[in-house]
Amino acid sequence: MSKPVKYIILFFLLMLLQIILFNNIQFSGYINPYVYVMFIIVLPIGLPTWAVLLLSFFTGLTVDTFSGTLGVHTFACVMAGFLRPQLLALNITHEAYNPAYAPSIKNNGFRWFLVFTLMMVFIHHLSLFYVEVFRFTGFFRTLLRVLLSTLFTTFFIVLFDLFRSHR
Repeated sequence: MSKPVKYIILFFLLMLLQIILFNNIQFSGYINPYVYVMFIIVLPIGLPTWAVLLLSFFTGLTVDTFSGTLGVHTFACVMAGFLRPQLLALNITHEAYNPAYAPSIKNNGFRWFLVFTLMMVFIHHLSLFYVEVFRFTGFFRTLLRVLLSTLFTTFFIVLFDLFRSHR
């Protein structure tokens, strides 16, 4: 199967999981898993920034459309897509750089993938939750939501990547 077809299938699978399953999971208002951000995380390393931003925009727009939110997911996805090249540059050594690879446990190792995923999800969730509340009252409550949701989302993304790598 060609790579674009695999990414299209991954996009639709993550959107279905997010819309049908994960949008309905909330623990005391503090944990909201947003696993669709995995699509932005696993895009090929050598993909041009404009393409990452465009795909990030459409990813967020799709979730906003089905969630009834007004651009908060789009903003968070574009922010994550915008900072993705800098996070990759921080984490990938020159010797390990392969533009054809997509970040994964199989390609980069568990520790590298976990750290990269944590950073990407944290940026996404930080942007998402603070734009959602759009005020600094309850700053620490929102920060707690960001941290707990980041851990929960990262757990599912790592689990999905393990499943994806072993099939």
